[in-house]
Amino acid sequence: MREESNRTEPEMNTVSENKNENVEEIHVENVEEELVHDSYPSAGVVNNTIFKSPPERPVYRFAGFWMRLWAFLLDGIIIWSIGSILIVPLFRVLGLSTGESSMFSPAAIATTIVFYAYFILMTKYFKQTLGKMVFGLRVVDLAEEKLSWKTVLFREGIGRYIAGVFAPITFVVYLVAAFTKKKQGVHDLFADTSVVHEN
Repeated sequence: MREESNRTEPEMNTVSENKNENVEEIHVENVEEELVHDSYPSAGVVNNTIFKSPPERPVYRFAGFWMRLWAFLLDGIIIWSIGSILIVPLFRVLGLSTGESSMFSPAAIATTIVFYAYFILMTKYFKQTLGKMVFGLRVVDLAEEKLSWKTVLFREGIGRYIAGVFAPITFVVYLVAAFTKKKQGVHDLFADTSVVHEN
């Protein structure tokens, strides 16, 4: 305090100017730091807030019509085998007719249940049927990562039912997959799904 009191007025002015310059430099440095921290990066931690970069969309190799056809035919053989091994013997034990004279006969109803249960459950839990497994194919939801029950029921239930009702043009319904950009059949278009190669 004594040293400051002994300083002349010009010296005091010089000291105060130096202090002001130091304060301005510190203020400028703080502003620059704030600007650096306020420029949000694509990913990282800013002010204890985690910023994640948007996930990359997977690149799929869509399966063509013929590959999907072979997988479907193999699934048809498997479903027929399940019916022959389980349904027919069970109906004979119960004394029920194994003929499918009408769509409401016990055998026809049981076959229909096996058909839809096979496609719905296999697609939901494994994303592929046995036929697709053999050919290295799987079903993907183009909008979400996981196949929801809603998507599976639309694709394997409603979509295949519509294809079955219009049985004379069922081949055309599936043939649509050969001409769409993402190789989607009509049932795929209903559910926004497609079939892709696993590798």
